[in-house]
This record gives sequence, structure tokens and C-alpha cells, in this order.
Amino acid sequence: MLSASRQFESACAIIASLRAAGYEAYLAGGCVRDLLLGREPSDYDVATSATPDVVLEMFPRTFAVGAHFGVVLVATEVGGADAGGEKPEFALTEVATFRSDGAYSDGRHPDAVRYTLSAEEDVRRRDFTINGLLLDPARLLPQGLKPGSEGELNVRAEARTLQTEARSLQAQSSALPAEARALQSEDHPSVAKALLHDEPEAARLKPSPFKAPERLSAAPEMPGALEAAVNCVSIDFTNLLSAVIDYVGGVDDLRRGIVRAIGRPELRFEEDHLRMLRGVRFAARFGFELDAAAAAATRRLAAKTAAVSRERVRDELTRMLTEGHARRAFELLDETGLLAEVLPEVARMKGVAQPPQFHPEGDVWTHTLLLLAQLEPGCAPTLAWGALLHDVGKPPTFRVADRIGFDGHVDVGVAMGAEVCRRFRFSNEDTRQILALIENHMRFADAQRMKASTLKRFFRLENFPEHLALHRMDCLAGSGNLDHYNYTRERYESMPEEQVRPKPLITGRELIAAGYQPGAGFKAMLHAVEEAQLEGSIQTPDEALELIRGQFRV
Repeated sequence: MLSASRQFESACAIIASLRAAGYEAYLAGGCVRDLLLGREPSDYDVATSATPDVVLEMFPRTFAVGAHFGVVLVATEVGGADAGGEKPEFALTEVATFRSDGAYSDGRHPDAVRYTLSAEEDVRRRDFTINGLLLDPARLLPQGLKPGSEGELNVRAEARTLQTEARSLQAQSSALPAEARALQSEDHPSVAKALLHDEPEAARLKPSPFKAPERLSAAPEMPGALEAAVNCVSIDFTNLLSAVIDYVGGVDDLRRGIVRAIGRPELRFEEDHLRMLRGVRFAARFGFELDAAAAAATRRLAAKTAAVSRERVRDELTRMLTEGHARRAFELLDETGLLAEVLPEVARMKGVAQPPQFHPEGDVWTHTLLLLAQLEPGCAPTLAWGALLHDVGKPPTFRVADRIGFDGHVDVGVAMGAEVCRRFRFSNEDTRQILALIENHMRFADAQRMKASTLKRFFRLENFPEHLALHRMDCLAGSGNLDHYNYTRERYESMPEEQVRPKPLITGRELIAAGYQPGAGFKAMLHAVEEAQLEGSIQTPDEALELIRGQFRV
């Protein structure tokens, strides 16, 4: 993945070239939001008054990925081929023409697009105010944007003139209170800011990741991505705000911690039904609240998500599960009525009681939420979906006899999980792993009683560390007893690979040489040999053949 520096420079180079040709151009959307929140953008998008044909003509490497909707992908070379013949690296920047959209009859794409020269008109057709911000990078650099002879941005000379200031600010940052630095490193900007500014306790605890500019000091508020973006040029937060163009109140909503639709939320959600899921994801990711009007509109229109392609829904849910705030995301899905529409199997977990001696935390829904709360940012999607669906078979198998039970819930859960994976069009590989996690999550309770051969075959499960991780979360979301987990992990980590998957002592060739006729019986013979080998009762080919002769007639 390219560094923030190269991505930022490439986007600025494009903006500089467009402006030199007489067009408006700005950084737009999520990258501006993330910079204001002190997060490193995953990419930088550009909005411009130049039409797609102009963009396609102006830059040598372009891809008309969405030219019908005014979107062109521009590739900027950021590293030449080295002496070893490595291919050059390219940064990809999405360049979108200012536009106004017509009706969205399919609930995803506008039926017609009208290009406009108005940046404000372009912003007002976007989804949420926090995503409707523009940023003029020229205001951040003392000498402005300078396209070079090939349209490249000359920021490094400017960077050198500001490196002294950057080092000074970095030194100030390194002298921050230790607990503030620790919180910053754990991505808790709001709490770190409270410590730095010695705010009252009530203000410290308020979940707002954005503070008014007058409350900020330069050193701790430098967005890390921008600091890297111009080769160690440090831009303080006040200057960053001065470069923002806000037509929709997005800056104020960032301060308040609100996800609010631009204009009437019903209109925005009718245009693209997926926006309802995106609103939930943004609220969960940033620790924000859904605006009351947006939440109400989502509840009214939740059923419309049935018209969204299952792949888009899957990808949005996967992001919710893997961005580090899965519990909050699924609580919001439930509160807005979206959960019952997109994952009715999970919604049915609510109110399904569990035996308190094993699950003092409560019903299946509560247990599942406690698992989701343990999913770390960037965790494997298969692990995340396995955690979500591991007990999906409990609601239909719930019974009460002498105590609460869920007979056959694993097998039922595997079948239900297969249907979920089919519906959301998961790849075969991901489906196998998700179903394996559901199928094997109860086996850890037997690990300490397993024969050596059974335990080794258990360890052979593909990506066994995911099984371990799921079991640990399962325990911590219930009784808290980690005995089975600790035993299994210790045995798994201490057992050499050659013991788990030893080289076969004999093959069918040796069986034929010993006088056996090839056929279906070979499978049983070789399995018997492997079983004894895994148990440690035989170690040599001669011992393997002796075992075969004792159990199978020629």
C-alpha cells in the first residue's frame, strides 16, 4: 500500500494541474473528514469543474471507470523502475466532475447526470454532511500548489523549509503526558485531547472525537496523515480548518458527533438504499450518533434494502464487523430495523434464553454482542462472520426440559450459515472457513479428553488460529473460563508441524508390494496406519506393514 505522503502528493498534483488549466478542484469527501478527525485517509478523492473528457485528455494514464457518472481514475507515477527492473508504482486518485443527479429509479444509480460548475451543487447531492466537505490544499502550503513540468507537485522544497518547525512540533508532541500519548496511540483522540487541555471530567467522558478549533493546540492536533503527506511538513489543525469549504454544516456535525444526511434523509436514502447501512457504519466507526431524522427515516425505509445487491450489503456488513466497532454497529442495525431486514437469522437471537450456569451474561443476542465487542480492527472477515454466526442455530433449536438446551444447534447452525453465505455470495473459500468455525466451535470442550490422533487432526483444521480466537471470545463472552482455551493453545503452539502432519510411513505402492489388491480397502488400511502413527504406537514402515497384516487379510 502506498504511503499517505505519495497518495496526498498525487492528489495535490492533479489539483494543481487542473487549476493551472483554469478549472476548480478540491480534495473531497471522506479524506477531508478523516483529516479533520486526525485519522489517516485510505485514499484521496478530487472533485473538479473539469468534465471527464477534459480529465481523460489532460492526464496520460486514466481509466474511465465511471465516466458516465463523471468519475475518472487518474494514475500518477510515484516511483520509477529501479535498477532491478521493478515496475514503477502508481497512485490511483478518483477524480469526479461536479454534478447534479437526476432521479434514482433503481435505488442505486442516478438515471441522468448533469454536470455543473458549482461545487456547492455537487456537495448537496452527496449522502452525509460529514462526507460533504471540500478542502483546498493550496491554503495549507506556504507557497501554494505548484505543478511541475510533468504535472507533478513540488512540495519537497517547501517541506525542507518547514522541517525545523515540524521537528519542533514533534518534540512538543513527544513531551505530552504519557497517558495522553498512550491514548493517542490507541486511537482515542477525544480522550487524549481532554487530558491535554485539562478539561473537566464531564467533558473528558463526552464521546466527541472533534473539538472546536479554539480549544486546540498545534502539536497534539496535527493529523498524522497530513504530517506524513508533505514529507514531514506539519500543518496545525487551525490551518486545516481554514482550508475546509463547508456548504452543509459538516464541520459542526463532526464537532457534535452526529451523522446527518444532507437535505431530507428520505430523499438521500431513496436515491441509494445502501446509504442507510453506511450511516450506521459511520456512526459506529466514529463513535457518533445517528441524527434523529436520519434514524427515523431509516426505520421507515429499512425494507428498501432488499433491493440492494447482496454483494454490496455483504461488503458493508463486513466493514462494520472488521473496523473495530462491531458491537455498536449491530446495536444500531437493530435499533433502526435494518438487522431484521438484512440478517433476520441474527435478529431472532434476541430474547432466546441460555442456561445461566454456562451463560450468566444473558440471551443469545447479548452473548453474540459480547463476542462482536472483542473483534479487533482489521480482523479477518471470516473470523468476524464466524463470531457473528457461531450460535445462529440456537434460536430454532431452543427447548426447555429439565434445563434449557439447544440440541443439534451446531448442525442447524452450519446449514443456516451456508444459506447466509450463499445469499451474500461469499467466495467458496470464505464460505468453507466460516462454516468450519461454526461447525467446530464446541469441540474445544473435549480437547483435554481427545486421543492424540484426534487432537492432531483438530489442529489440522485450515487456519486453526482463527478457531482458537473464536473459542477465546466465546469463553470471555460467557463464563469467562479459559481452561480449554489455554490447554489447546499450549498444545497447538508446542507441537511440531511434523507431529501434526507426519510424512506417511507407507503408501499404496507398499501395499501392492505386500500382496494386497488395489481397491477401496486401501483407504481404510492407510487410515489405520496414520491413526497409529499419530498415536505414536508405530514409527517405521516395517511397523506399519506389520499392523496392516495383523488387521487386514491379503
